[in-house]
Amino acid sequence: MADPLSEVISLLRPTAPFSKLAHASGPFRVRRDDVTEVFYSMMLSGRACLEIDGKAPMELAEGDFVLIPVASAFTLSSLDPPPPPGLSSRPVLCEDGIFRIGPTSGPAEVQQLIGRCSFSGPNAQLLVSLLPDMVVVRGENRLAALAGLVRDEARANRPARDVVVEHLLQVLLIEAFRSTTLSDSTPGLCRGLADQRIGPALRAMHAAPEASWTLPKLANEAGLSRSAFIARFNQILGVTPIGYLLNWRMTLARHWLSSTRMSISEISEKTGYGSVSAFSSAFARHVGCPPARYARGAADA
Repeated sequence: MADPLSEVISLLRPTAPFSKLAHASGPFRVRRDDVTEVFYSMMLSGRACLEIDGKAPMELAEGDFVLIPVASAFTLSSLDPPPPPGLSSRPVLCEDGIFRIGPTSGPAEVQQLIGRCSFSGPNAQLLVSLLPDMVVVRGENRLAALAGLVRDEARANRPARDVVVEHLLQVLLIEAFRSTTLSDSTPGLCRGLADQRIGPALRAMHAAPEASWTLPKLANEAGLSRSAFIARFNQILGVTPIGYLLNWRMTLARHWLSSTRMSISEISEKTGYGSVSAFSSAFARHVGCPPARYARGAADA
């Protein structure tokens, strides 16, 4: 059976262009309003409060990992002592390469690995919509071990350090997404895969995107009535079953058009369309241009 999460991660091609160690002490409050990429934070020691616009404040403790695929602004502040009203702290880059928040001398009360990562490819925005809008993992030994490797490598001055850090962070991101399938989370693919009813239907769609799927057939995979399946799927993934299937087929089509030499006829068959004209019409409605023009644009890019 297909592994949908592996397929999504492989198409996203995650990279980690930037990471930094941040040490803080005393009362502090750091505000960022210019977040345009995926944000993550690993608490190495201490405690802090993370406030993402539109969400309740969250206390972070040692060993906690947070990944936010889509965020525009957030605030990170001290818990003990809390920052006074109006305080705005600016990180300072020290000679050792560590950013300090608050006093630059003395022991750090809070240590974090903070960074950005990017998802590439023509389907990045669509695929990110299948993931939870926030991933929070607490007390996972595997994540803690990976974070320790990242921390040690980031602090060391070894040959190829940046390359090693980037690959370790990719593994860290994948492990974080995998961890969300073990617990209740926000709507998205990870939560769907963890559901005993919706998971089989998702894996069936990914295993055979060319199949002539209908709502009764997908509901049968889930062992639910048609109406119960639709309601449960929409609640867990935030999209209808047929809407998800269409998105996944178009994701595959765009990938194959931009990275393979498959013909439009072959792609139409592999995405479950009975004719090239039906596929071309569906693709143009979904993407905004015919598949032939899309393929030419990808080749010229």
